[in-house]
Amino acid sequence: MIRLENVTKIFSLEGKHKYVADNINAVFPTGRSVALLGRNGAGKSTLLQMIAGTLTPTSGRIISTGTISWPVGFAGSFHPELTGAQNTRFVARIYGVDTDDLTAFVEDFAGLGQHFRLPFRSYSSGMKSRLAFGVSMGIGFDTYLVDEVTAVGDSAFRARSSQVFLERLKTSGAVVVTHAMAQVRELCDAAAVLNDGKLEYFDDIEAGIAQHERNMAALNAA
Repeated sequence: MIRLENVTKIFSLEGKHKYVADNINAVFPTGRSVALLGRNGAGKSTLLQMIAGTLTPTSGRIISTGTISWPVGFAGSFHPELTGAQNTRFVARIYGVDTDDLTAFVEDFAGLGQHFRLPFRSYSSGMKSRLAFGVSMGIGFDTYLVDEVTAVGDSAFRARSSQVFLERLKTSGAVVVTHAMAQVRELCDAAAVLNDGKLEYFDDIEAGIAQHERNMAALNAA
């Protein structure tokens, strides 16, 4: 369960204030896979970072039960001078999982070949995301936070990513940010729509998609 209590996030620049979250109160139930929908720039990634604990709300608080992943595919915490394998083993030790098991899983899943044992700084952006996604999926969390990650890589990798993620969802919940409605319907069973700093939760995924599409239509008509 993830509970948002009076969560507000304000970004200020040159005397102007932008409310990304405006006194949000919502509950993401345990075991549900929730699509976080909203236009570009609505603040979905910011809200995901606050849930992950990597960004602090301006006011309010977020309470959670169980373990929550970092945003799946986020590569910002990897050390550039360590190899992919060394970074993987380091993360395994932090989260208390078997280092050999996680390394074997990531090496097979990410498909980086010899690059897995080369410094992370030498990776392309796609390779970094493949490594990060593999590390994320190799650790069992109660809730996974996902930010457009399955768009990474070729069609074969995207298909494998979706398959592994769906397997994780059999025993875990998720909060998923994606603009692909086909992916929303495949991966999610509930929705939360972020619009003008307000968040509305829908138990019915189709109702959430419909509200998001109404918001987008109103935006385009303005």
